[in-house]
Amino acid sequence: MTPDRPAGSRTHAHRHIPVLLAEVLEALAPAAGERFIDATFGAGGYSTAILDRADCTVLALDRDPSAVRGADRITPRYRNRLTVVEAPFSRMAEFARVNLDRDGESRPQQVDGVVLDIGVSSMQLDDPVRGFSFQADGPLDMRMAAEGPTAADFVNTADEAAIADVIHALGEERRSRAIARAITARRTAQPFIRTLDLADLVARVVGRRRDDPRHPATRTFQALRIHVNDELGELARGLAAAERVLRPGGRLVVVTFHSLEDRIVKQFLGPRSGKEPQTSRHLPARSIKFEAPSFRLVNRRPLTPSKGEQEANPRARSARLRAAIRTAAAAWPAVPD
Repeated sequence: MTPDRPAGSRTHAHRHIPVLLAEVLEALAPAAGERFIDATFGAGGYSTAILDRADCTVLALDRDPSAVRGADRITPRYRNRLTVVEAPFSRMAEFARVNLDRDGESRPQQVDGVVLDIGVSSMQLDDPVRGFSFQADGPLDMRMAAEGPTAADFVNTADEAAIADVIHALGEERRSRAIARAITARRTAQPFIRTLDLADLVARVVGRRRDDPRHPATRTFQALRIHVNDELGELARGLAAAERVLRPGGRLVVVTFHSLEDRIVKQFLGPRSGKEPQTSRHLPARSIKFEAPSFRLVNRRPLTPSKGEQEANPRARSARLRAAIRTAAAAWPAVPD
């Protein structure tokens, strides 16, 4: 996956470059006979690297139908070692092969490793028809799966406050209220249906700063994409699913591309690795009951791409990798997103 590229950048268009690949493989440590889940298949970079490293099997998921169709050129190479299914990664437990317990109930067979590469893929970003990019004109869609409301549906029907909240919370855009006000004022005369139409409006509202190489619509488009695809909710559910399917000693590797994603991963793994959440000294002390740690952190601080990788693949600049090893403790109770 990849973050939104900087304005004017066409480097690596239509070319998939797995981010932090060496670090991902080191953390997963594939071995013969093991089973892995590549929860975000994309163009198959991680899946093929895992299968090439060891005589193991991979169950790959992707909710993008085009990514699943593209897997047809890869799966014959690995025969029955690679299975690719169209599904969001929050459903990984459903698609893992199941064992029957003594009561006849099916339970997901535990796996040796799970890798999640969060965000929008290069293939999605580079295809104007998908509507993710503010660099090329296309339908204002932004859906990773071929279902549900589009970005155009949201900006053309949501009230001004809801649009402002999404752009502020998910895009961290300081001009969110002004942008929402401009969107709702313009859509009454002409609904938004094209990406460049919306990008141009946002650029007029935000303005261009000479010291900022990013397009003025970067944060707004990021926010709409995350909202349309419920990316943060999906990430939270996917992490919980990974906790359930990993065997004791199984490895979890997560690559994120911006602070909102990384914060969710950090807040998921922190308590589960025995780290108590910090509380304000101004609040009364609380007695908090913690479950037994279900993970052991591999790296306390996230790994980042080397300077060489960043120069070879500018889209890797903001990548962060966190890894953890599953303990024998039970999975923690599910919590709301």
